[in-house]
Amino acid sequence: MSTPIRVRYAPSPTGHLHIGGARTALFDYLLARKNGGQFIVRFEDTDQTRHVESGVQNQLDGLSWLGLNWDESVDVGGPYAPYRQMERLDLYRPFIDQLLQDKNAYPCYCSEQEIEQEREEQEARGETPQYSGKCRHLTDEQKAQLEVDGRKPSIRFHVPKDKIISFTDKVREGVEFETNGIGDFIIVRPDGIPTYNFGVVLDDHLMRISLVIRGEEHLTNTPRQIMLYEALKLPLPEFAHLSLILNPDRKKMSKRDESIIQFVQQYNELGYLPEAVVNFIALLGWSPVGEEEMFTLEELVEQFDLDRVSKSPAVFDMDKLNWMNNHYLKKAPLEQVAGLAIPHLQKAGLVAAEPTEDQLRWATELVGLYQEQLRYAAEIVDLSELFFREQLAFDEEASALLAEEHVPAVLQSFLKQVENAADLEPGNVQKLLKNVQAETGYKGKQLFMSIRVALTGQMHGRDLNMTIHLLGRDKVLARLSSLL
Repeated sequence: MSTPIRVRYAPSPTGHLHIGGARTALFDYLLARKNGGQFIVRFEDTDQTRHVESGVQNQLDGLSWLGLNWDESVDVGGPYAPYRQMERLDLYRPFIDQLLQDKNAYPCYCSEQEIEQEREEQEARGETPQYSGKCRHLTDEQKAQLEVDGRKPSIRFHVPKDKIISFTDKVREGVEFETNGIGDFIIVRPDGIPTYNFGVVLDDHLMRISLVIRGEEHLTNTPRQIMLYEALKLPLPEFAHLSLILNPDRKKMSKRDESIIQFVQQYNELGYLPEAVVNFIALLGWSPVGEEEMFTLEELVEQFDLDRVSKSPAVFDMDKLNWMNNHYLKKAPLEQVAGLAIPHLQKAGLVAAEPTEDQLRWATELVGLYQEQLRYAAEIVDLSELFFREQLAFDEEASALLAEEHVPAVLQSFLKQVENAADLEPGNVQKLLKNVQAETGYKGKQLFMSIRVALTGQMHGRDLNMTIHLLGRDKVLARLSSLL
């Protein structure tokens, strides 16, 4: 591969950045940065029926959150602007004219009903449905009459028969298709807007794209595009088709699949760290040298190579992503994690929308208590629910422990210690617990677990001194009193 390379991520602006699109964009970005090339983001918006007005910004926001900065796009411009297909229609006209002039394309006046009838007849005969090519043989007089009748033609590419289309894929190596299985396909719709296969070829050529990275689902589009390149006498880019991403059941992901969070925006909203998501996505189909799995974006740029991208499908493992994000959250500064987690406490109505300085400090300490456990920031709401309960519920095991003979003496002693304490700072709580031990003679599990269960309803939990400090004097006294 010559350097510098030019690669592009070219989504349809139909919604938010999907995890599959994010992987394509990431691999584009890594190769561009590694080879001193350019990473271009452009938008294939010719399917106006699926167009979402906010789709362009949603895609850019998702890429920006992941840290994948681009060199050319709708917002920063570039030497090959514009970067939306609907703004490039005039650029396509000379290529359409060339194909028509060279008899490599022709106008097709068939209606959708006629095409559908032809398809049904072919299926009834057990044939693979494809356009018969009947409009290819129309005379000029017949075309003129059809236009007088109000028919607006689409333009179809004339697919040559008995030809093998072969190319070397950077992931799949040698790939071949027979043209006999490909009917003459539409390249321009009756409204003058090019279809995907035509528009993408022209944009990739005009923008000097040297390597096309995309998902395996586009593999069958490639022979059509190669035929267009050849008919227009344009140089071919290289191709790399990435394997599918499967769900945990090893089935193709669908948008209704709830076993996976599918959109980058959702990870942002739930409080995942972008560096963890990038690290995880990079490993969906790519394997680094060695056993290491944790990489910064800069390290991925250094290590990434298409030679180590697998032809086999990648399985999306939410447990692994959560484990990985937890690893990153544990290493992150508390202020950063609190900044991600506290909005979820506020959304749940547990922390004031505009907290005082003391309330903010308390919420930050609460997040700090659970930082080691958090898989993503939104989990703080469920993990910390014991701090916000009016009444504790005790399961069978906890109830059995509280019924043990020593418990009343321990709780009574601790209640007096708290009533007389200057404060419940963690260091002071530790002294109070030692005083209870000295007064009652109970220690270890009999002391600490009795107090933990009485105050939290849980047999096990986070640091007891900090838990008591965060519960605060009023709540500690109320919970002890209710049991005694």
